[in-house]
Amino acid sequence: MIHLRKGITPEQGHWRIPEGTFEDEHGRKGFFGRASHLYHKNPPTDWISIEGECKPYALDTRKLNDKQEYPVFVLVNDDVRIGTWTLTSPPEWYFRNVDGDLLYFVHRGQGKIESDYGSLAFQKGDYIVVPKGTTHRLVPTEKSKFLVIEGTGEYEQPTRGILGHHAIYDPALIKIAEPEEYDNSKSEYELRIKRMGKITKVVYGFNPLDVVGWKGDLFVWKLNISQIKPVMSHRVHLPPSVHTTFVNQNFVVCSFVPRPAESDPDALRVPFWHRNIDYDEVIFYHEGNFFSRDGIDKEMITFHPYGIHHGPHPKAYENRDEKEFLDEYAVMVDTKNPLFLTEKGKEIEWKEYWKSWQIRKQKASI
Repeated sequence: MIHLRKGITPEQGHWRIPEGTFEDEHGRKGFFGRASHLYHKNPPTDWISIEGECKPYALDTRKLNDKQEYPVFVLVNDDVRIGTWTLTSPPEWYFRNVDGDLLYFVHRGQGKIESDYGSLAFQKGDYIVVPKGTTHRLVPTEKSKFLVIEGTGEYEQPTRGILGHHAIYDPALIKIAEPEEYDNSKSEYELRIKRMGKITKVVYGFNPLDVVGWKGDLFVWKLNISQIKPVMSHRVHLPPSVHTTFVNQNFVVCSFVPRPAESDPDALRVPFWHRNIDYDEVIFYHEGNFFSRDGIDKEMITFHPYGIHHGPHPKAYENRDEKEFLDEYAVMVDTKNPLFLTEKGKEIEWKEYWKSWQIRKQKASI
């Protein structure tokens, strides 16, 4: 497709944006497809009111009850379920999920995961990949909170292309579960299998984690978010797709980690406005100073359905040239198919979140 330019535009997107204009990326297939950059006279998020479901959402997972037998999912579709799970002690039972792969992100706490493949210690910031059908149990040694992302497909690493095999993180950093001799002193051991959203309970007279060895290319493994080295450019703001950590069926998981801000004086130093066409966008805020959002704290989740604009919050845009280093950790999930709030998600919604984007009303109140 030929690339055209009409009217007042810079030479390229995200760079030397014309004075008095606001850049808006209108793109297909998330950030992977065809795109154009539109230059507005006003920020596209400076709305007066919104009526309907296509609006920005913010969910405060700190409001969920800590006594959780299972993960509490707040956003779901046929491909992925997103939620959190707080554990103060290990469950008395083992778990096997046959509805899909599980990705546990350790927001806080430490301990180990026991599985068919053996044990793997976990700590704050770990991503733990548990393949579909794996018998396992999380064993925290202190109160621990996990972001849980259940996908119907397999979690795979993204292709790195011309960046090379060791870009983003060295594969040597991956830690793999090691066989371990587990307790076998009880007369009964309970296994809970989740299939089609329903639980089946199976009782054994021995520990079901009685595997003494394994071989193959399917296993439990982990990577810590602090070990990820971000792709960056000092001259232009890159799209979030370059921060992809995992790919699954119809969705991706990305990691935002600390990095220097763009140093080119002509570069856009905050996320550009976009309307997310073809993908819903979810961000779990883990740690740090979230430079593109105002009023959002760690453990909160933002959800921006495709079709409605979002980008930098007013204060972030106003202070865009003052940041020299972006000190934040966050996990993003972009889904090809639309997500829906569960009843638990609706209970913890910050209903006035959409108002935090307004600029004119905020200026009028000063």
